[in-house]
Amino acid sequence: MSGRASAARELAALEAVFKALAHAQRRQILLVLHYRGGEMSAGEIASRFECSWPTTTRHLGVLEEAGLVHVEPRGRERVYRLDAARLDDVAGRWLARFR
Repeated sequence: MSGRASAARELAALEAVFKALAHAQRRQILLVLHYRGGEMSAGEIASRFECSWPTTTRHLGVLEEAGLVHVEPRGRERVYRLDAARLDDVAGRWLARFR
């Protein structure tokens, strides 16, 4: 793969993270996951917020697309796990440029 294609893919992944972090509720979801041990079911996450179920699942989908959470089906539940390493990756590769 060419360097240009690799750079474009990396930039798109970075843009997905910033898009995910742009919304206050998605940042709150990440904080809740972090402080609750890094793993919660979709229902547990939704119960912490006053928005509708479809809105919560859309937020979780954006976080998943950005690689900030990973989902695992467990029986009838979907369990979301925080990927804090992805946040470290973004901080290390992009935000660190401004230190």
